[in-house]
Formats: sequence, structure tokens, C-alpha cells
Amino acid sequence: MFEKPLGMRDTLPELYQLKRQVKQAISTEVSQWGYEPIETPTLEFYETVGTASAILDQQLFKLLDQQGNTLVLRPDMTAPIARIAASTLNKEDRPLRLTYDAPVFRAQQREGGRPAEFEQVGVELIGDQSNSADAEVISLMMASLERSGVQSYQIAIGHIGFVNALLKEVLGNDARTDHFRRYLYEKNYVGFRKEVEQLPLSSIDKRRLYDLLRLKGGPEVIEKARQLVESKEGQAALDQLEQLISVLDTYELADQMMIDLNLVMHMSYYTGTVFEAYSEGLGYPVGSGGRYDQLLDQFDHHEPATGFGLRLDRLTEAIGKEKDALLKDTCLIFSHDRRKEAMEKAKELRGTGQSVVMQELTGVQNVDAYSAQFQDVIYYVGTNGNGGASQ
Repeated sequence: MFEKPLGMRDTLPELYQLKRQVKQAISTEVSQWGYEPIETPTLEFYETVGTASAILDQQLFKLLDQQGNTLVLRPDMTAPIARIAASTLNKEDRPLRLTYDAPVFRAQQREGGRPAEFEQVGVELIGDQSNSADAEVISLMMASLERSGVQSYQIAIGHIGFVNALLKEVLGNDARTDHFRRYLYEKNYVGFRKEVEQLPLSSIDKRRLYDLLRLKGGPEVIEKARQLVESKEGQAALDQLEQLISVLDTYELADQMMIDLNLVMHMSYYTGTVFEAYSEGLGYPVGSGGRYDQLLDQFDHHEPATGFGLRLDRLTEAIGKEKDALLKDTCLIFSHDRRKEAMEKAKELRGTGQSVVMQELTGVQNVDAYSAQFQDVIYYVGTNGNGGASQ
């Protein structure tokens, strides 16, 4: 086989069609919520979007332009949209509701087995710091999952401010906090526990770290968390989360939600509520998001913001486990002497919005196998009493 660059993948027709249907479904949903589409360049300056994106430097695709500037293939969409909000859209009325559908690029290690290019579909709500804004993007992500065809899913909701506060209280410095936060992001709870065992901490503080891993469940988890954290920052984070859950209750979506207070995202710019979406049968999230109130500071413009992104490749994988093979609309199989009749019929059907394939009989090796791709097959071969077609 001819090799492709590491992490790059081909999209064959059936998957392409499924991806297109999913994108159209999500686009319809977010448009009905008042979000406006936006596009950004595939290439951005490394000094701006590249450094603001919070993607590891070794995962950036870099190149030089003719002036010697370092460019990157965009590694995410949130940072480019933050750039636009802080510049071109700086004077627009707030809040901004923006949506996007675009590929992003992240270089992978050879042993990683992950795609280096994948499409994200998502939204950004910029200029609103309220809990209602967080609740809106979470409920919109859930509505988008349902509209796209995901039948069974769950949303895990946490608060990065609580995690940071508790780790800082117990561990005492940023280096240790970053180290243990990495375990949580990787969901390496075994490694987390082993490291805790080696720390020169009191049994009480070790117990606080162990208990952090158990903070998953319903609203009662928040009260358990209050017993672990002492700082004002930690308690304030729990207050915000409690208020958010109260707002989300009005959307009547509690059956699909779970509180997860050791949830940590790979993007370092998140400052508050964070969340992930999981589909039944997949061991990794199909989407994620959260509040990033300090990201626009990197573009000299302070403004609160929140949003989410859905991974299109993972969405189609989740849907593909439940969907039958996608069938094309109609095929007209014709003999050479009845081509004209078939052409007229194809024009008629296409005028009604159907997709129609015209296929001459002599060009098909196995008519039955070929016909199985279509919902309807009409034959214009030989002659019949009426000079018409048979199905």
C-alpha cells in the first residue's frame, strides 16, 4: 500500500456521506439556537495562535513563509476565534454566539496511533460570564448529540478551579500540582494513587487526595467535596458548580449528566466549568468544552467566554455502531438502445431532489451486488409491452 503521512487518514465515500449528514444535523441545531458560522485560516502565526492554543509545542505543525515568519497549521479552533473576537469583532455587540466546522492539526508520535488531522464542530459564546451561558453551551452540546443521531450518551461536568485549589492546598507548589493534574487528565488513577503513597504527607492529606478520585455521581458529590477543600477559591468553585446544576435542572436533562470533580482537560486555558461527552461503547470522549475567561487576555482583550467542540471522527464512530449501511437514492440501469429514456427519467427524478446514478448494463460485472447499494433500482433494458421501465 502507498503510505500516508503519520496520523493522516483517507475518508471513503460512505464515511464521507455520514460525516456530511452529521455536520448538517449539528449545523441545523446550533443555527436554531442563534449561533452564526465563522471560518478562520488554516495557517496562523506561531507567536499568536500557536502559543495561545495550549497545545504542546511538539504537536504543532510548523513552517516558514517567504518572509521568515513561523506559521502553524491551526491546532484548535478556540484560539483563532478568540483572536477574531479580540480584533475584527472587537466592537460587535456582546455576547457573541459563533459556530464553526473545520479540520485541526496536531502532530502525533509514531506509537500514538491517533489522527493528526480531524474535524471539530463546535460553538463559542463570548462575552457572557453567567452560569446561564455555561448551561446553554452544555445543553446545546447535548441537543447536538441527539440531533446528530447519538442515541445513548452522558455528560460529565466538573470545575477546574476546584481541582486546582485542592491540589495546591495539599501539595503546596505549582510543580507538584501540575504533575498530579497530568495524572487526572490521563485518567491514570493507579499512577495517581502510587505517587500519593510516596509523598511525605500526613495521613489526612493523603486521604484528601484519595477521596478526590471518588468525587463522581449526583449533586451529593458537591457536599462531599466541600469537606475536602478549605480555601475560598475551592469553595467558590463549588458554589459556581452548584448554581450551574440548578440552572441545568430547568433544561430537564439530569438523566444524561454526572458530576465529576476530578475532571481535567488537556487545554490549560480552562478556568472554570469543564465538561466531556461520552457515547456508549466508546472509551474516549466524543466532545468537550468549558469556560476560558483568560484566553482572550493573550490577545490584549479581557473577556469571559465558554464553548464546546465535538470530534466528528468520534461522532461518526459512535453513530456507525448503530446505523445500517447508508443507501444511495436511485440507480437507472439501462441498455444502449434505451439510453434516452433513462436520461429523461433521471432528469425527472433529479428535479424532485433525488440523487440518481445512471449505469449502462454492459459496464456492470455483478448487477445484483451493484444494485444492493441503492434504495430504488429502475431497469431500462430490452423492451416491454409498454416500452417503459421495470423496477
